Amino acid sequence: MSDVVKEFNDYRQKMNEKLLADNNKIIKRIFNLDTNAYAPGALDVKTKELLGLVASAVLRCDDCVKYHLETSHKEGVTKDEVMEALGIATLVGGTIVVPHLRRAYEFWEALEESAQ
Repeated sequence: MSDVVKEFNDYRQKMNEKLLADNNKIIKRIFNLDTNAYAPGALDVKTKELLGLVASAVLRCDDCVKYHLETSHKEGVTKDEVMEALGIATLVGGTIVVPHLRRAYEFWEALEESAQ
């Protein structure tokens, strides 16, 4: 696994465990809602992840972008699909999204490298 991907996942897991161990009902419910929102339903998981990716890029949340990129990669989303979704995000969000687009592209490359 790429160092970039591993570092992101290790930190995310460590901090999620700490947050959830605090036993805050609101935070636990938000985490649960997030998990359930991305489960298969009228929309498949792949579509939901691409929607999450676009929203995260427009909102300029790099951690969220990485999370949705990794899940999209696991769901079999292609590079062309990711780039088309990120194109829409950049169109909607404007040029302020471009730095996040760069980091997203770099993370996608790391995911592809890890898969080899």
